[in-house]
Amino acid sequence: MPMMPFEKMSPHFSQSPSASFFDHAGFMAFAAFSRGFPVVRIRGLPFNCTESDVYDFFMGLDVVDVLLTHRQGRFSGEAYCVFGLPMQVEMALHMNRKSMGQRYIEVFRSKKHEYYLAVAAELAEQGNTAADFPPFPPPKSAVNKDLLEHTGVLRLRGLPFSASKRDVIEFFKDFNLKEENIQFVVHSDGRASGEAYVQFDGPTQSKQAMSRDKMMLGSRYIELFPSSSEESARATGRQKK
Repeated sequence: MPMMPFEKMSPHFSQSPSASFFDHAGFMAFAAFSRGFPVVRIRGLPFNCTESDVYDFFMGLDVVDVLLTHRQGRFSGEAYCVFGLPMQVEMALHMNRKSMGQRYIEVFRSKKHEYYLAVAAELAEQGNTAADFPPFPPPKSAVNKDLLEHTGVLRLRGLPFSASKRDVIEFFKDFNLKEENIQFVVHSDGRASGEAYVQFDGPTQSKQAMSRDKMMLGSRYIELFPSSSEESARATGRQKK
């Protein structure tokens, strides 16, 4: 089943306001300004940089996705950052040569096809290095998932930081999920971790839902793992302390 294109995760990517909201000149100015895909390329990031650090760097802007790029299993010091509105690219460019820690960060305009090429390269990079660079599991671990006991709970890893419960429901749209069946794991400061736990109607459904393992949600491929209510409670309970 094809997933929702990444642009459609934010209504700003594919919808233009009705011309009735603008006079002709105003509408044409908006159209010219909004034409580009709202993405920048970042260079010079510290090698211990995380996605959360990039979110913090662009604090106050509507960051939709952060893609850290790797070469031969090592972080390259570069990333792509997608925003919810084209005008925010202009704001992000004002962060050029601002510091992150002791590093001066360069921010460049980028394009939609460059971002998607980077996504494809990153997926290929992760696939090529999975058996060579710990702590990535060896390829056989994906097969071993079939041998794990199902209790009706799945753990999701690799979610976009902007993902909502509605996005998860759409990801599992063949199953009758409710928002209360989805628990996101967040860091102690409230930032998203990219993980969540989903409770299905029973072990049979959670096993069937494993067919969505490594499928795309936006620009991310999502890893699924059989889990349990106890593991979910521990993971989501820690964030409340």
